[in-house]
Amino acid sequence: MIHRYKEAPAEGRTISPGTLSDPTGLSSTCELLNERRTNLKDGHLQGKRVGLVVLSTYPFDPRPRRAVEALVRHDMSVDYICASDGKAPWHEETNGINLFRVPINHRRGGKFGYACQYSAFILASAAILAARSRLRRYDLIYINNMPDILVVSALLPKSLGAKVILDLHDPMPELMMTIFDKDPDSKSIQILKFLEKWSVARADRVLVPNAACRRLLAARSCPEEKIAIVMNSPDESIFRFRPACSRQTWNGRSNKPVVVMYHGTLVERNGLDIAVEAFACLRDKLPTAQLHIYGKATPFLERVMQSARERGLQQNVLHRGERSLEQIVGAIDGCDVGVIPNRRNAFTHINTPTRIFEYLARGKPAIAPRTAGIQDYFDEDSLFFFEAGNAGELAQKIEFVASHPGETLNITERGQQVYKKNTWKQEEQTLVRLLDNLLKPEKM
Repeated sequence: MIHRYKEAPAEGRTISPGTLSDPTGLSSTCELLNERRTNLKDGHLQGKRVGLVVLSTYPFDPRPRRAVEALVRHDMSVDYICASDGKAPWHEETNGINLFRVPINHRRGGKFGYACQYSAFILASAAILAARSRLRRYDLIYINNMPDILVVSALLPKSLGAKVILDLHDPMPELMMTIFDKDPDSKSIQILKFLEKWSVARADRVLVPNAACRRLLAARSCPEEKIAIVMNSPDESIFRFRPACSRQTWNGRSNKPVVVMYHGTLVERNGLDIAVEAFACLRDKLPTAQLHIYGKATPFLERVMQSARERGLQQNVLHRGERSLEQIVGAIDGCDVGVIPNRRNAFTHINTPTRIFEYLARGKPAIAPRTAGIQDYFDEDSLFFFEAGNAGELAQKIEFVASHPGETLNITERGQQVYKKNTWKQEEQTLVRLLDNLLKPEKM
């Protein structure tokens, strides 16, 4: 997974004014028109009917938002079933999609709370898909976990001929092991593994966000050839590429502090407290450095901020609040380095944080833990690594970035080359090719 923080409403096939590189918008509009003309050549997708199901609010979940925008660009008719935010109407047509919002409260909680939310949403989404199938059969049902068992809602359309994609944003057993501190062999985790295997068996194709998740899923749930990788790359229309540039060496006399940035979900597994501990280690070497934190306030954040105050870091550790993606771009442009201070656990070990690509897209260096999900794509020459959970080593990397601008620039530029190989434009093409092959007419 990927992280979740508040996004601005989708602009459909338009580009947000704040992201245009030219004031008239003509070049971006022409690019989109040319792209659309090319897309219309994909004969197996045009006019196909899709039901997309996701237990999150629209448009705040980036992965299904990018997917549905790709489907609409290829002239597919999409019913998008999601959770309600309590404000928007339960049904509307917007940005080229037919939107249905299920009125349930989707929030983090205990195991019983998760089970109730999941059950209610599965029943509601299954009912909507069944009712809509009576009007016109679906060609494709696109299920986004969590939960994996949400694929149950696709069973009726599948029996009527629809193909089913299960997009596993996050592996549920590893995530629940991390959230609830469960042993891999515990009964609840074994049940989740069984449900994962059962769910992927109901799908025609399975999508995962990186190579580590593909290896994991292939080892326990389904054949590797059934699994395709579509990475959680940032949207280039928002995170426009900007070449890296060198900053001045911090020498203790500059009025401009070194700004370290964290953005994402403020929960324990993402290790914000490790970053604060690293700042305590930097007190003497970078006394004016600042950690800017972006994300929705949580009880965990309150504990972290209290720890910062107790350490005398209230001037160094600053919570900037929740921001839209467009505003996050501006925050990245104003920082010197981004940190991904994840703790080492079953989930973060296989995760490839989108935040790394977001920093690199805007020409900023990133510091991340040495985990399989990251090292599958980056090496020591293209990213700054520290041992997960080691605040002292994280502090050393921050100090190195501040005092070695030339080497930092070289590593950042090599990291940008990795990013260029995994842009959303390329990942979208992978998705479209997969759909095209899945929906092509079967030969008699």
